[in-house]
Amino acid sequence: MGICKTSYPINSPEDLDTKLNIEIEEIGVLKMSCPAFVPVKETFFISHGSPTLSIDESLPARNFLKSFKERFMINQKPNSILVISAHWETSEPTVNSIRGRQDTIHDFYGFPKSMYQLKYPAPGSPELAKRVKDILMASGFPIVHEDKNRGLDHGAWVPLMLMYPEADIPVCQLSVQPNRDGTYHYNLGKALASLKDEGVLIIGSGSATHNLRTLGPSKNVSSWALEFDNWLKDALLSGRHQDVNNYDLKAPHAKVAHPWPEHIYPLHVALGAAGEGVNGELIHHSWDLGTLSYASYRFPSLNRSS
Repeated sequence: MGICKTSYPINSPEDLDTKLNIEIEEIGVLKMSCPAFVPVKETFFISHGSPTLSIDESLPARNFLKSFKERFMINQKPNSILVISAHWETSEPTVNSIRGRQDTIHDFYGFPKSMYQLKYPAPGSPELAKRVKDILMASGFPIVHEDKNRGLDHGAWVPLMLMYPEADIPVCQLSVQPNRDGTYHYNLGKALASLKDEGVLIIGSGSATHNLRTLGPSKNVSSWALEFDNWLKDALLSGRHQDVNNYDLKAPHAKVAHPWPEHIYPLHVALGAAGEGVNGELIHHSWDLGTLSYASYRFPSLNRSS
């Protein structure tokens, strides 16, 4: 079953012009992004760091994200993108189901004015939102909500504006549940793995370390941050999925690295969607502000046995 279909019919005289404009825009998007289902063979976890990634040319992670297409998707354009962002927390799984261009949410405070003028008007994907909802509910997640108003938060649009600056690929967001654990989010990802066969690029957007109270101007990385970051890298590269799922019990300084879990849970979703036994690949690593790791990972899918 695919996720590409035409939009709703025009049947109301008073909003004919509005619906017609949306139809025209969506037809263009569908032509660009849904000519056929070319499977996506990997999932990704991106550490999006500070919102200043959107404007700060000195951050190495910025150049990494700008080179993403050329390095990993050079011969393929995803039909759509599913982003699991640390900046959307709900008690139950929720997808944003937006028809037409999405709003850009500036969910940060006290930053340069220019950052609040940035826009990433990617189209939404109600079709993908419905697929995600249907798959999750069929996989044992009894309640999945749709939000028809929420746009893209900075956990989604900041990396995407660097990875896919044309903003021409439909995007859907999925929330995290901070009241649940790593295994729960890993199972979310496992349930959604089949979306890769439909040309959906699955991206977890969070942070390998995330303790805002420890950030500072130091160029030296704190020892606790190094130890946690190295533990996480070793666990991912060696395919120790259960250890990662139980990072809060297994990893050194876990509670310092993640006082709250919302920035690591997108990693569990991306890892689960890759499949059991997959070894991760570290595709970028840099530090900022003494404790903020930009470690990002690629998870290639295992070949299915015939």
